[in-house]
Amino acid sequence: MRSCYRINAPGQAHFITATIVELLPIFSTSACCDILVASLAHCQQQKDLKIYGWVILDTHFHPVLAARELSSVLRDIKSYTAKLLLEQIATEGREWLLNELRHYRAAHKSTGFQVWQEGSHPQAIPTDEIMEQKLDYLHANPVKRGLVASPEHWRYSSAHAWLPGAMPVLRCDAWR
Repeated sequence: MRSCYRINAPGQAHFITATIVELLPIFSTSACCDILVASLAHCQQQKDLKIYGWVILDTHFHPVLAARELSSVLRDIKSYTAKLLLEQIATEGREWLLNELRHYRAAHKSTGFQVWQEGSHPQAIPTDEIMEQKLDYLHANPVKRGLVASPEHWRYSSAHAWLPGAMPVLRCDAWR
């Protein structure tokens, strides 16, 4: 089913939810997470994507992003990462996961697999207060799921990016 949510405020920050089809655990390995991080970093450098916060969990990721053509950038990220993720999953020998991605492919898809659910449920962030709420929410995700005791302990998150001496996996842009 296609999402009814749209990005109607070009250039404004949006909270995004990008989910793997049927909530399959693609991002359970560092190699798969690194593919998504590298794609985000590329778009940040080459497509003027602003990244204000992010977290990757096994079945989805939440970023807060802004770009003049955010819909196009998101489409490109999903398309590019889908190909690389399928290759990585095959390399890792996770045949069961490839079988699931093949099985749950939407009928109108021209490829043999579907990695990402359609849509990204974008929510515009019009105020600093809402920005703080969204950043707190996404950083708290690994804690709520019992994966870490504190948000900054999760490697694939921007929660630790502002700590003294931190070596962030992905640089965030300042939003204030």
